[in-house]
Amino acid sequence: MLKKNSFTLEEAQKRLEHYCAYQERCHYEVEQKLRELNMISSVQEIIITKLLGENYLNETRFSQSFARGKFRIKKWGKVRIIRELKARRISDYNIKKGLREISDEDYNETFYTLFEKRKASVDHYPLYERKRKILDYMVYRGWEKEKIYASLNDLKT
Repeated sequence: MLKKNSFTLEEAQKRLEHYCAYQERCHYEVEQKLRELNMISSVQEIIITKLLGENYLNETRFSQSFARGKFRIKKWGKVRIIRELKARRISDYNIKKGLREISDEDYNETFYTLFEKRKASVDHYPLYERKRKILDYMVYRGWEKEKIYASLNDLKT
């Protein structure tokens, strides 16, 4: 099957509606998809406006869904979630709204569960190496350094 190089406005609109209906998307992802479809900028604006008008595209809903999902499924901390949302050009207002989806109780519980799990997996290393491995793991997952250091200070031999 040959790949089609150009699409009519209606075809592109339908593709993007399906793209947005399948999973929450942000403006940046939709713009990238439109570029992949080789759509000119004036047509991109028309399609994005229609998607916004028909509620296929909603950045607040996207940021809330993103924050909830990455926290619950991937166990990311707020630092990583914020970094990833900023990479998708989400506004600070919507980032804050997204982070409100994570309760402090769940956040702390997940942090300590992950911390203890990692601590158990590196218990055969010397203390300094255990601390470094735990720190690297938790920072990679996007947890706050202050929170990690406070827990590491409680580690004994």
